Amino acid sequence: MITLTPSATEKVKEYLAEQGRDDLALRIYVSRGGCSGFSYGMGLDLAREEDTLYEFDGIRVVIDPDSAPYLEGIEVDYVNSLMGGGFSIYNPNAVSTCGCGHSFRTQDDNGAPQACGH
Repeated sequence: MITLTPSATEKVKEYLAEQGRDDLALRIYVSRGGCSGFSYGMGLDLAREEDTLYEFDGIRVVIDPDSAPYLEGIEVDYVNSLMGGGFSIYNPNAVSTCGCGHSFRTQDDNGAPQACGH
């Protein structure tokens, strides 16, 4: 199970409205790389048959089968600050994260660490 906070849900609704397409979902995924071994990714995409589908206040969120174990239990939030706004992910599976907040590793998998680009 994953969670989207109300502020994250509202921000995704804004992005979807800008696209003008009701067939898109928010895709959250993990790829190898980043300074801690894995990097988060998010984007608007079409759902695929093999995806796990969640729904939050009319927003569809999809996660591919390879990313699902790394994202189990995450909370996605949208935070505004003096430096601007952005999505943040709290991941209970992460035992180490990069200072930039875009990269993590788990107890069972170190991923493929790379130099930090943030």
